[in-house]
Amino acid sequence: MEKEYIENSKFGVISALSSGALWGLDTTISGLILMMSPYISINETIFLAPIVAAFLHDFSSAIWMSIFSIIKKDFRHTIGLLKTRSGRFVMLAALFGGPIGMMGYLIAISNIGPGYTAAISAIYPAAGAFFSYIFLKVKLSKKGWLGLCMSIVSIIILGYSPDTNSVVNFPLGFLAALICVLGWSLESVICAYGMKDDIKPKQALTIRQITSSVVYLLIVVFAIKGGNFTIEAIKSKSMIYMGITALIGTLSYICYYTGIDTIGPVRATGLNITYSIWAMIFSMIILGGAFSFKLVFCSILIIIGSILVSKNN
Repeated sequence: MEKEYIENSKFGVISALSSGALWGLDTTISGLILMMSPYISINETIFLAPIVAAFLHDFSSAIWMSIFSIIKKDFRHTIGLLKTRSGRFVMLAALFGGPIGMMGYLIAISNIGPGYTAAISAIYPAAGAFFSYIFLKVKLSKKGWLGLCMSIVSIIILGYSPDTNSVVNFPLGFLAALICVLGWSLESVICAYGMKDDIKPKQALTIRQITSSVVYLLIVVFAIKGGNFTIEAIKSKSMIYMGITALIGTLSYICYYTGIDTIGPVRATGLNITYSIWAMIFSMIILGGAFSFKLVFCSILIIIGSILVSKNN
């Protein structure tokens, strides 16, 4: 049985847009954390530090979601959902969105640089729309597709800054970026399928963050041998900021999953990608970045595209 999404739900649209704004703030503060000790204290942690940071971010978020769930006296029921068919789909979504998607993103950055990576990964909403049509039979109108394409092209222009010095292994980096696109696009689709019956957005997010944290822990401890560095990071002052950032990120995910459950994965993803604008705006405010006409121009296009996606018909 297919789920009927509310095409013009103001609540769903506001939730998805709010997820973008909050994730932009999360991204900016995460960048500050990576410039703090111990993340910059050891030269050989250039690749290790972001993965450990991603683990601690999702782990902290899992703690926040567990606290919220315990306060609402829903934690035991949420854990029980792990045994259900819907719960297993949410766990699968967590693997695609967290470790697979983010690991692909990080490997791509380390091999082809952030400019190429941002440009390639920006197509994930289009891939999500394609998979939503294939698996969920969710369709976009012509205006919706136009808006989605406008947003994606604007983000590619916004994020693309060719730097051949950053390219180490282009084939590997390009493949990793495509894996990132696959992971992030499938997360929204699989999660939407998991939430169509008996799992609410906050329950799905709790399962998502716990699953992602456990897999990240296995990667950090056994795959990249980052146990000692992780303990050092937990003991440092930066962990306090990580906890605050994870709370912001958790609120972003709640809004994102609520958007997916209300207006569907295609529109929610199309509105969530406004995080690229917010990240640059917050960077200018918090980090004192320079004003950019390219940012203004692309922001206008992304906003117009987002309106077309959210209105659809």
